[in-house]
Amino acid sequence: MRRRFALFGVFVLMLSACSAPSEPTAAPARDDTAVLGLGPEPDSLNPVLGYAPDGGSLMFDGLVRRTPDLKLQPALAESLPEAKGQEVRFTLRQGVTFHNGKALTSADVVYTYEQVLKPANNSPLRGDYAAIEKVTAPDARTVVFHLAYPYAPILQRTTLGIVPESSGLSADPVGTGPYTFVSWAKGDKITFKANDRYWGQAPAVKNLVLAYTADDNARATRMAAGEFTATELPPKAVARFRNQQGMTVHEVPTADYRGVMFPMDQPVTGDLAIRKALSLAVDRSAMVSAILAGAGSPAFGPVAPGTDWHNPAVTGSGSPDRAKAVATLEQAGWKAGTDGIRAKDGTAARFTLMYPAGDSLRKELALAVASDAKQVGIDVRLAGLDWDAIDQRLSKDALIMGFGAPYDPDYTNYELFHSSFAGQGYFNPGRYDNPEVDRLFETGRRTSDQAARKRAYDEAQQRISDDAVWLYLVYLKHTYVVRGEWTGITVGVEGHEHVTGGLLGTIVNWKPAS
Repeated sequence: MRRRFALFGVFVLMLSACSAPSEPTAAPARDDTAVLGLGPEPDSLNPVLGYAPDGGSLMFDGLVRRTPDLKLQPALAESLPEAKGQEVRFTLRQGVTFHNGKALTSADVVYTYEQVLKPANNSPLRGDYAAIEKVTAPDARTVVFHLAYPYAPILQRTTLGIVPESSGLSADPVGTGPYTFVSWAKGDKITFKANDRYWGQAPAVKNLVLAYTADDNARATRMAAGEFTATELPPKAVARFRNQQGMTVHEVPTADYRGVMFPMDQPVTGDLAIRKALSLAVDRSAMVSAILAGAGSPAFGPVAPGTDWHNPAVTGSGSPDRAKAVATLEQAGWKAGTDGIRAKDGTAARFTLMYPAGDSLRKELALAVASDAKQVGIDVRLAGLDWDAIDQRLSKDALIMGFGAPYDPDYTNYELFHSSFAGQGYFNPGRYDNPEVDRLFETGRRTSDQAARKRAYDEAQQRISDDAVWLYLVYLKHTYVVRGEWTGITVGVEGHEHVTGGLLGTIVNWKPAS
């Protein structure tokens, strides 16, 4: 959703609207320089505070990293260890140095994870690492994770970027990654240069700028004006760049969904009949064709179809069934008034649906939800706000949100639906509380038996669907525009947190085709 970071306030899990830059960020013509046009800006560049924990950073390396097909491979670790039982042991790669010249040792790994787990730091990632009792360093190249219980996704969690011991949480970012930090003009851009001491393959793009423009239309305008080498845009916004000489549009499959988060303790959105009726009333197929320009699919749950963990029983038709929606409301006592809006016990079927004002895709989805809802007698009032205003209203008003990861189902789902995270910013903002769902997610993360995990997550998905916790709308394809001819652009299944990752995160492998 929003920055998964700063407790999404998570991606996220993972951003206040940025101001327009004071001066244009022109894309240099040199082949060794690139300017990437990104949307919302992160709050912090520190992995401990939630920056790019899933391997999307260009400044930091984790013990492991993911290939475009989501396979794990060693990064700072010399090899992938066995991940069984309650002790997992890594051996560090030799010869790795931080950007400041300090040699990487196991003490740096221990420090990084200790800072995430330290309550005083209030890291938004702390819950992701709850299985870790402690991390130790028997010698300079050995790191041992001691777990409270066997935790199946532990290797996947070690994509977290490693920082130097005693680096501090507010210092300039220092990692081991292919790019080093140069400067950050808040609300505008971050500048990097290639790391000459990088332990891996040195990037061909020697100078890199991440230019932030939260408004989709403004970002498209800047791309058309030649300011960006590449950018991500909503599907409809890339139409102007298709078949344009010197431009390539990439469509990338994802597990990234958009949906409506409902506050569960409010009189209207807390009523199951309202939530079920809305799910029946919305026209998801029309959203895919008209709003996504075909670059997506209808969504019915938090685990993407086509992934190993998806429960195929949690699905539906992309087309609405408004007669059934009306019957659902009638049976629950929501009766139509003279103005066409339903009411129950003196309460009108009316609520506010928020969306981030600069996000054209979420705005269009919100408009579609409101239009479809009106046809069954539910009055949805829209509010386009900046993220700071949204933060203050999460417990009262519904919100068009985004999440989704193609990794282990423990990712984001535990925080989104477990009652222990209720009301923690963008973690379970609707305050959903179902003890059986809590039990199923606990089972899923505490056992290494794949069949048992599959059963637990299948049942959790079904119960979340039965409770209509969210109104799932669409799964996206991420759409990118790239200027010029490049090799090394790799495409894989992406998750929601793609602020510095995704296709643009492969910039380290890009080379001019000429």
